[in-house]
Amino acid sequence: MSVGLNTSAKVAASGDLDAIYKKVFWRLIPILMVLWVLAWIDRVNVSFAKLQMMEELQFSDAVYGLGAGIFYIGYLIFEVPSNLLLQKIGARKTIARIAIGWGIICMLMAHATTPAVFYTLRFLLGAFEAGFFPGVIMYLTLWFPTDRRAKVFGIFMSSVALSGVIGGPLAGLIMTQMHGYLGTSGWQWLFLLEGIPTILIGLFVLKYLTDKVEDAHWLTVRQRAELRSDLDRDSSALGERQHSLSLVLRDRRLWIFTLVYFLIIVMNATAAFWGPTIVRESGFENIATIGWIISGVSLCGSAAMIFNGVMADRTKRPLGQCVASIIVGGLAFIALSFPIYDNAPLVIAAFAFALAGAYGAIPVFWQMPNKLFAGTAAAAGIAIINSFGNLGGFLAPYGLGLLKSETGSVSAGLLTVGGLGLLAAALLVLLVHRFMTAETKAVPAEV
Repeated sequence: MSVGLNTSAKVAASGDLDAIYKKVFWRLIPILMVLWVLAWIDRVNVSFAKLQMMEELQFSDAVYGLGAGIFYIGYLIFEVPSNLLLQKIGARKTIARIAIGWGIICMLMAHATTPAVFYTLRFLLGAFEAGFFPGVIMYLTLWFPTDRRAKVFGIFMSSVALSGVIGGPLAGLIMTQMHGYLGTSGWQWLFLLEGIPTILIGLFVLKYLTDKVEDAHWLTVRQRAELRSDLDRDSSALGERQHSLSLVLRDRRLWIFTLVYFLIIVMNATAAFWGPTIVRESGFENIATIGWIISGVSLCGSAAMIFNGVMADRTKRPLGQCVASIIVGGLAFIALSFPIYDNAPLVIAAFAFALAGAYGAIPVFWQMPNKLFAGTAAAAGIAIINSFGNLGGFLAPYGLGLLKSETGSVSAGLLTVGGLGLLAAALLVLLVHRFMTAETKAVPAEV
C-alpha cells in the first residue's frame, strides 16, 4: 500500500514539475528565440546585401569574404569577457546591452561604402554580439536540468534556421521594393530596417527577463522551491565537475570540443554566408526568388535542430545525433562541389541537406560540454568553445571568397568544407566518445 502511495506521489511530483518547466519555457524561450532570430538576420543579411552592394561598390569576392568573416574576430576577442560579465551582472542587463549595441551597428552598416568601413563595422557587429549565444546557453542551464536541456536547446537554436525562413523573403522584399527610395539603395534599406527591431527588443528585455529562479515572481513560492530542488538534484546527480577556470583551461577535453565546434561552424558559416550565392549560381537571378528558396531550405534546418534535440532527450545519446547530423551535412557539401549546377533542383536539395546537417548538429553538441563543466568553468568554457570555434566562421567565408576570386568557382571550397565536416565526425567518434563514456561511468546512479 505504501509503495503505491509513494509511486502516486512521485507521479504527482513529476506532473507538477512538468507544469513548472512548461511555464518557465513559455516565459523565457520565446523572447530568447526572437532575439536569436534578429541576431542571425543582422549577422547574415550581408549575404543578401552582397547581391547588390558588390556590383554597386565594386567589391570583390575576397573583400566580401573578409568582411563577412571578420565579424568572428570581434566575437573571439570579446566573448569570454562578456560571458564572465554575465555571471556578475546577470543575463537581463547583459543580453539587453548586447542586443541594443548590435542593432545600432546593423543600422550603421548602411554606410559601409568602402572596404575599410565595411571591415570595421562587421568587426564591431561581432564585438557587440559576442557573448549572446554562450550567455543564453549558460543562462538556460540555470533554469533547466540536464535531462530537459537538449529539447530546449534544440527549440531555441532552431531560430537560427528560422531566421533564414523569415530573413530570406524579407531581404528580397526590402531590396527589390525599397531600392532607390529616397535615393537609397536596397541593400542600405536592408541594414537600416533590420536594425530597428533589435534595439526595441533589447529595451524590452530590461523589463522582462529574470536573472535567477529566486527572482521569478511569475512563479509561486512553492513552484520556485520545487524548481530549485529539482535543479539541485540534477547538479548532484552529475557528480563532481570542473569548476576552476585555471584547471579547465588545461583540460584537453575543452580544446577537443573547441576543435570539433570549429569544424561544425565552418559548415554552418558556409551555408549562412554563401547560401544565396550558391542558389544564384544554380540559375536563379531574382533576389526575391532567392530569398524564398533560402526560406524553404531553412525550414529543413529548423526541423533538423528540433528533431535532434527531441531525439537526444529521448535516447540520452546526443553524441550519436551529433555525429549523424555532421555526416549528412559533410556529404551534402561534397555533393555541391561536383558540377551539378545545371540541375537546379539537385543543387537546392543538396544545399538543404548541407544546411540541415550543419545546423542540426549544434544543439546536441552543446549537451556534451555542459555535462563536464560547472560554475565559472562552465561560463568560461562555453565562451571559449564558442569564440575560438567561431573562428571557423571567419575562415569559411573568407577562404571561399579568396578561392572564388582566384578560380571563379566555389567548388574547391565546398569540397574542403565537406571534408572538414567528416573530420569533425571522426573526432567525435574517436576521442569525444571515449571521455564522455568515462564521465558517464564515473557519475553515480540515482537511488
